[in-house]
Parts: sequence; structure tokens; C-alpha cells
Amino acid sequence: MKTVADILKTKGSEVWTISQETIVFDALKTMADKNVGALVVLDGTKVIGILSERDYARKVILHGRSSRELSAREIMSAKVYFVSPEHNIEDCMTLFTVKRVRHLPVLQDDELIGIISIGDVVKAVIAEQESTIKHLENYITGGR
Repeated sequence: MKTVADILKTKGSEVWTISQETIVFDALKTMADKNVGALVVLDGTKVIGILSERDYARKVILHGRSSRELSAREIMSAKVYFVSPEHNIEDCMTLFTVKRVRHLPVLQDDELIGIISIGDVVKAVIAEQESTIKHLENYITGGR
């Protein structure tokens, strides 16, 4: 079974981060510029939250607040679930489903080394299934 490390090898380990003092509008610009749906919020090097498009929609837009007046700290999701490179994709799918999150920072020895999304895991599952199907087809047809 594939692991988080396998996913990071394919997608890379680049993580976009902001501080808790970052203005939400600036965070949104970063998300748009980097084409990502969430940013990891750091206090120094410690992960203290995640700011996602979902946080913005639910905590700013729906409440008539202004993204130019709020800091990331005010709307970020402070409850963060982490995985390590050794976690398998099944563990990740369970976390995504049970905890209702879409992004999991990857920590190794308390250091942020990447982030995976539910989309990354679904892509890995599909690739693994396609590989299994191809192997089974080759087995059935004798490699023809």
C-alpha cells in the first residue's frame, strides 16, 4: 500500500505557509497565486492552524466580514490533524472522512515537510487501482 512518503515523492514537498498575523486578503492572494486551497499557519516553525478557502467562505463571507480587516488567526482552523511520511493512504482517507478535513500537514520529527490533500490521496488510490487492473489483465491474458 502506498504511503504519504510515496505521495510526496510524486507531488513534491513544497508547502505554502503564512503567519497568524497575515491579513486574510493577503492569504487569499497567496492561495490564488500558488493555486492551492489552503495554507499552513505557523508560529515560528510550529504549525498552529490551517487557513482554507472553506474557512474563508464560512467565517468571512457568510458573516459579512471583511478579509482586509481580519488576520489568519481569527478564522483559521486551529485543530490540525497531522500525518507522518510512514502513514499509509488508507489511514489518511480515514482521517479525511472521520475528522472532516481536506488537508493534512506532514510532520517528521516535529518538522513540517509537506502537506497532502484529499485530492492527492484520491489520485494515489486511482493510480494504485489502475496498476492492479493492468497487472491482473496481463496475468489473465498471459502478458499479451
